[in-house]
Amino acid sequence: MYKALMGAAAAVALLGAVGAAEAKTMVYCSEGSPEGFNPQLFTSGTTFDASSRNVYNRLVEFERGTTTVKPGLAERYDVSDDGLTYTFHLRKGVKFQSTKGFTPSRDFNADDVVYSFERQLNPEHPYHKVSGGTYEYFQGMSMPSLLKAVEKVDDQTVRFVLNRPEAPFIANMAMDFASILSAEYADKMQVAGTPEKVDLEPVGTGPFQLVNYQKDAVIRYKAHPDYWRGKGDIDTLVFAITPDASVRYAKIKAGECHVMPFPNPADLAQMRSDPDVNLMSQEGLNIGYLAFNVRKKPFDDVKVRQALNLATNKAAIIEAIYQGAGKVAKNPIPPTIWSYNDKVEDYPYDPEQAKALLKEAGLEGGFETDIWAMPVQRPYNPGARRMAEMIQADWAAIGVKANIVSYEWGEYLKRAQAGEHQTLLLGWTGDNGDPDNFLAVLLGCDAANGGSNYAGWCYKPFDDLIMKAKTVADQGERTKLYEEAQVVFKEQAPWITIAHSVVYQPIRPEVQDWRIDPLGGHYFYGPSLKD
Repeated sequence: MYKALMGAAAAVALLGAVGAAEAKTMVYCSEGSPEGFNPQLFTSGTTFDASSRNVYNRLVEFERGTTTVKPGLAERYDVSDDGLTYTFHLRKGVKFQSTKGFTPSRDFNADDVVYSFERQLNPEHPYHKVSGGTYEYFQGMSMPSLLKAVEKVDDQTVRFVLNRPEAPFIANMAMDFASILSAEYADKMQVAGTPEKVDLEPVGTGPFQLVNYQKDAVIRYKAHPDYWRGKGDIDTLVFAITPDASVRYAKIKAGECHVMPFPNPADLAQMRSDPDVNLMSQEGLNIGYLAFNVRKKPFDDVKVRQALNLATNKAAIIEAIYQGAGKVAKNPIPPTIWSYNDKVEDYPYDPEQAKALLKEAGLEGGFETDIWAMPVQRPYNPGARRMAEMIQADWAAIGVKANIVSYEWGEYLKRAQAGEHQTLLLGWTGDNGDPDNFLAVLLGCDAANGGSNYAGWCYKPFDDLIMKAKTVADQGERTKLYEEAQVVFKEQAPWITIAHSVVYQPIRPEVQDWRIDPLGGHYFYGPSLKD
């Protein structure tokens, strides 16, 4: 049973809405505040945990704890022989949640699917520009050019027509950006003159519904009583927003939360022997990197990018930052994913060669730049500030002065997406187990314009390879194309590939049936609490 051992202020904040059934209340010590509650508009796992992974469903979804796609809001789907038409047959009797000012009058149907995709696809859609109208995933995955039409056949059938075959299409449809929102709710909020409420006070078909959100403090949810898979064991879910990893650990030891993400590597040894903690672990499907903004000088010069790769002591970073929980990365995809090219040679740590390349680039005297460092721990980077300081010292040794910059997490991502940085630390945890989700989403030309390509790198020889791989059904042929693309990436060096990490998940002993998600999510439908 959950033991309330917290101080008075925390008890009021977290338990005020919990009620008497303590055994059915789960508290998650989240690492940060969400950017919002509509996963179409954002890309961070913090936001997805707070929204799509617990509030919404998708037409197809990943089997819990795997990268296997299973039926979701669609009971089944059919694919045409030419691979251009996907027909989804929807479940009947699926209930939407309610929220303040809205009670659904009908079940989920095809209108909701069409609305959820048309909002992102059609610039003339009345909701397209609501809340900023930036659909980073949708754009970065080339969805505007891929989708020819999203058509309602009848209330229980939706047809997606593509302009070209897309090998990872079904896996992509299980991702967070493909969450299904309520068209009825959107219509009512538009009539009321408050369309942005759709993105701030979410209504989905998922296992939990939002009760309230106190920014930078707490998010409260209650179980959706009419959830189509059946109500889960947890009645009340509380996100206690706790940015400091040491404080999260103290809270889990004291029984103030049941689950925490992203522990400090320095705490792992103690956690392994701590009777109050069950420390789970799994090799992560992730990459931590430093991106050069190639749209700004001098990073438009490949010699400069190569020089800074050579100047960065990645082995020292792995030892100091990851402390045994990571390994040096040489490719932009993790070695746990198919098509990883192990024949690629990484840049060695060679400051003298770095100086020589800067001289060739006409920068023998060095230059001044910035390094943006994330303010939060992520599975791919447990200590961005310290990492930035180490890179800063490495670059100083070859005459490059770097100033460290940081912002609140949501602001960091917003400014980075706008291209304000010169270099920045970031990373990625795979969404669907397909190489396309790294190579196209993070490095493709479409993703360089409103997507997640923070390097702004659009290189046709690379893009031609990954775009061709999208259209090929045979995995062996796709593998060859992706292996070649990784060679091109390494030569052009739009990033410094830093690390792939092991993911650690500390949970309380009373948490039952918790599974680490290989795609980085935290799901609270399925686990239970032991009395």
